[in-house]
Amino acid sequence: MTIQKQLEQLIKNDVLTDVEDYIDELFELIASKKDDERTKEELADIQEMRDDFLEMLKDIEAGEIDDEECQEIIEEINEMLEDK
Repeated sequence: MTIQKQLEQLIKNDVLTDVEDYIDELFELIASKKDDERTKEELADIQEMRDDFLEMLKDIEAGEIDDEECQEIIEEINEMLEDK
């Protein structure tokens, strides 16, 4: 499997799944009126992160990310996943 495919699978199968679940949780908090301004800001931030990853997928599919950059992104994602 190419490094681009590894990154694509990591984003699709791990990152976006976690991000979408977290967005759902934030929406539930907002809907239950237990929200505050910080929750709304957090929702906006996580939605922006999701959009960034979706854009990254487009770049991968278009062949615009080289192997070295893919490896760096994979390492950053793995660190992010370890810290959660």
